[in-house]
Amino acid sequence: MLGENHDLVHEFPEHKERIHELKISDKHFQHLYDKYHNVNDQIIRIEGGRETPSDVFTENLKKERLHLKDELLSIIVNV
Repeated sequence: MLGENHDLVHEFPEHKERIHELKISDKHFQHLYDKYHNVNDQIIRIEGGRETPSDVFTENLKKERLHLKDELLSIIVNV
């Protein structure tokens, strides 16, 4: 939603320490984390009106963000 903070630590505050540990020790997690935040930053720019791509492009970005978030959470809770 517009104006919500989707930073991974805000999405999963109960896993803050685990996220920090994985960012330091797991290259795959770090790659997905960076990709998630890059996609999230793009969405923020779109929602803020700084970029105006098509609705389809925006929806695909949001789906990608959700997929990455699910993948990251899976690593957080299963490693």
